Amino acid sequence: MRLVLVGPPGAGKGTQAEFVAAHLSVPKISTGDIFRANVSQGTPLGVEAKRYMDAGKLVPDEVTINMVRDRLAEPDASEGFLLDGFPRTTPQAAALDKLLADLGTALDLVLELVVDDDEVIRRLSGRRTCRGCGKIWHVEFDSPSREGVCDRCGAELFQRDDDKPETIAARLREYAEKTAPLVDYYGAQGKLVGIDATGPVEDVTVRAIDALRSYGG
Repeated sequence: MRLVLVGPPGAGKGTQAEFVAAHLSVPKISTGDIFRANVSQGTPLGVEAKRYMDAGKLVPDEVTINMVRDRLAEPDASEGFLLDGFPRTTPQAAALDKLLADLGTALDLVLELVVDDDEVIRRLSGRRTCRGCGKIWHVEFDSPSREGVCDRCGAELFQRDDDKPETIAARLREYAEKTAPLVDYYGAQGKLVGIDATGPVEDVTVRAIDALRSYGG
């Protein structure tokens, strides 16, 4: 089965991608992993991407798409895959459709993790990171026994800039402008399935797998 997972920041895409890919016995492919692999291996695409990143610029779609093409052509993806973090825009989605057509295949399904903005802000703004060991706690869902102190190593906990409400709100606005239109794009193709992403992680996974079963996954 060939899937794309979409949803706003804080929807739990990374976690659900791991569980769903394991259920389907297909590789989970994230753009972050692809970029790191190409850069660390010094591939021509990795060298080109690093040049843009070092200059503080966005990597052009063409470079990203070529990296995705190379990854999807690997043997472990021949029977299916789950894409997490790509496509992010409708032009990238159109490029992915063309790429897959060139490979003689197509997407089967797009899972959208549905969660409202208030819940995203609640999830992300409650995170606290340990300055010592890096463990992430949550003031509501996974709090340490002493406020502001890591149970694991005793170091101070802090709120990353990325987890501050104003930063999260800006990320959600960017998602609404650039990535949310994918919902209409894939909906028009009849490939979109929305999953309620609120509640315990295990419940969300059950909903996702139940949806896949309805489509033969």
